[in-house]
Amino acid sequence: MYKKVLLAYDGSIEGRRALREGAKLAQICGAEVFLLAVVENAPALATLEGGVGISMDEQISAYKAVLAEGVERLKAVGFSPTARLGMGAPAQQIAAVAEEIGANLVVVGHRPTGPLARWWFGSVGTYLTDQLRCSVLIAQTEIGDDQFAQLLTTPAA
Repeated sequence: MYKKVLLAYDGSIEGRRALREGAKLAQICGAEVFLLAVVENAPALATLEGGVGISMDEQISAYKAVLAEGVERLKAVGFSPTARLGMGAPAQQIAAVAEEIGANLVVVGHRPTGPLARWWFGSVGTYLTDQLRCSVLIAQTEIGDDQFAQLLTTPAA
């Protein structure tokens, strides 16, 4: 069914949820796994919560660490993922990489936002379902790391 699965990963709770759900599906299908983290093109200095600013170089460094952490999580459960760091608008980057690799499934996390934020910024999930010709999973299932490790050692039914 799915032979190439693209997991969008940013290290957040939602991103980890997407990683776990997507990896489980990839395991069931025997699919190849691709991991993508996207650094959003923003002004040269982004502001973190609490008003602390970080430079684009620091953002790139932070996302490289997030990507490495995601790769290690996948390797720990038996995958040999291909990893990539993208730059730009996340929805567009995810769509471009999905098309480039011929993904059959793209998995993203669900981050709840209010109607104003959805209107202003748009929804990554909506953009992907409108743009891609493959399936899109917006992960919402709560699976803890311990449960995840257990699921991956249990043979598929």
